[in-house]
Amino acid sequence: MKNKRLNVVHVWKQLEDLLVPRLHLSVFERAVYSHLLRHSWLEGRPELRFSILWLARGACLSTWAARKTVRSLVAKGALRLAERSKAGHVVQVRLPEEIRSVRADKIAACADNRVSGVGRLPSAGNLEKADFLETRALRQAIHEREGGRCFYCLRRLTPMVRCLDHVVARVRGGRNGYRNLVSSFGM
Repeated sequence: MKNKRLNVVHVWKQLEDLLVPRLHLSVFERAVYSHLLRHSWLEGRPELRFSILWLARGACLSTWAARKTVRSLVAKGALRLAERSKAGHVVQVRLPEEIRSVRADKIAACADNRVSGVGRLPSAGNLEKADFLETRALRQAIHEREGGRCFYCLRRLTPMVRCLDHVVARVRGGRNGYRNLVSSFGM
């Protein structure tokens, strides 16, 4: 794997389409995983030594949140903790395809494009072109991807108060696609 040239676009799509929904990554976990991925694999280092303070500053988190998030990512299998000391942590950041719950057998099962209770989703090629505001099942898929929590404040959502929000506003060219819609509190 060390000599393999990474396809960054492919890794990013796997992160957003497979890793986040399968592991139910929070916003903090996404930020920390992305930061560590950037400083390890994208710079050609399979292992990364870092301090919690460095990570907290780089991901714009408190040290408590950074420490808790690293523990959570280790528990979910996204990181492999090789060493932990006062001098720093040494981790191997696993690529989405290396994580046990997202491996090829799971990816093949995901190719069926079913979300529990939602029905059939558009294929991976049509995911960006599909209008996720078109049907109730597609809107529900966005809410399930977020794990029933608000994307912004992480509070638990109920069907009465939740709505979908565009990350990039429609006025600025945003679409009703899978990556541009998030679940949030309705006003």
